[in-house]
Amino acid sequence: MRALIANTDIDWYRHFRAVGADDDINFWKPMGDAGFKALSFGQPLIFKAKKAFGNAIIGFGYFTQFHTASMKDAWNAFGPANGAPTLPDMLVRVKKYAERKGIGTITERHTIGCIILSSSVFFAEEDWIHGPADWADSIVTGKTYDTTVGEGKRIWDACVATYMRTARKMPTYVAPEISVDRYGNPVLVKPRLGQNGFRFRLIDTYGQCAVTQEHSIPVLDAAHIIPYSAGGSHDISNGLLLRADIHRLYDDGYVTVTPDHTFKVSDALHEDFSNGKHYYGMQGTKIWMPASPELQPKRENLEYHYASIFKA
Repeated sequence: MRALIANTDIDWYRHFRAVGADDDINFWKPMGDAGFKALSFGQPLIFKAKKAFGNAIIGFGYFTQFHTASMKDAWNAFGPANGAPTLPDMLVRVKKYAERKGIGTITERHTIGCIILSSSVFFAEEDWIHGPADWADSIVTGKTYDTTVGEGKRIWDACVATYMRTARKMPTYVAPEISVDRYGNPVLVKPRLGQNGFRFRLIDTYGQCAVTQEHSIPVLDAAHIIPYSAGGSHDISNGLLLRADIHRLYDDGYVTVTPDHTFKVSDALHEDFSNGKHYYGMQGTKIWMPASPELQPKRENLEYHYASIFKA
């Protein structure tokens, strides 16, 4: 299995060490002009403190997706799960790194790279692991390792062993599903995707409310077609990006999207509240859908909502 050991901002680490990571988090890159191909879905990104902190290994998470976004959009999607308590704090940290690359004025519209991680773990300082012996000071961002041999194996085995030993004293987070044979044969795991990454991917894919074409990110919600509480997944095929009011009505069954992608409003909206004129005006319209079939909602998920949740 391949892993990426990456230089990690110590304040980013300290934020999560203090508050935990109970959902997907953003391991951001200060510049969004390059892609990210170092890892495939489910492979670990291992956090390494910088030289001033002994190049120690301080935690890890599992890669799920990569996108570019403005800091403002990343904040709207992840909030403090960007590793900072406020957007101004995040701006200061990004600015510190971007300015080293000769970038001038940095605002919240500056584009960053968003490496989305799931099931992340942050070790207490007394549990930090000795960093890679072959690490060169010239490495700016990170280096990939094979976790079955050499330093890659030593470090990954130590990460798993430390996690197993110390999990109870860690702040709240979504525990990773680690499957190993005496820590010696690591295998690709399926991270438990969270709400943050789910919304971010829907925003990236749709960019607007599927029903109204509203583009204002702060009022757009990630709606589960099959509710998460009923076993629905945080998967794009089980999601729709909806304006907040449409989302509320959708969850309550007053509106639905039929299997042929038509917006439908229940008579119960008028019966229960004696209003709904705005929504009935959208009755029968076709929703906006991504062009790629694999990004569209699964028909069986839409059928479930129509049959089991919609107030027909």
